[in-house]
Amino acid sequence: MDALYPRLLVTRFAETFAFYRAVLPALTGAVLVKGTPEGPYANWDVDDQAVLVLFDRAALAATLGTGGLPARPGTPTQDTAMLVFRVDDVDEALALCLSCGGTPAAPATDRPEWGPGLRTAHLRDPEGHLIELQAY
Repeated sequence: MDALYPRLLVTRFAETFAFYRAVLPALTGAVLVKGTPEGPYANWDVDDQAVLVLFDRAALAATLGTGGLPARPGTPTQDTAMLVFRVDDVDEALALCLSCGGTPAAPATDRPEWGPGLRTAHLRDPEGHLIELQAY
């Protein structure tokens, strides 16, 4: 049985798929077990346990009958969720993510006030989901 795992609902499936296909193996050791850039579904596992799933937002909306509702609120809001990846080298992981289509949100920074020896960087995937890279 899989433990809890994130399932990201995306509108830019092919671009977001390409980003995670490029960075997940290096960041987590996850391997793609199902899906293609055409969607509507893809999942990556580590040791037969789900790590991340992408699902096309329109496909889920069709299933739920919510296709007529807006996909995003009309005004910018603060983030409500974040994916966190513990990595060996934050700067190296950030460079990989940015080279694969991520956009920077906050540079790599030492954060001793958050924890001894903690270094983080923040970025967004092609769909805009917030990601934290962290190393202790």
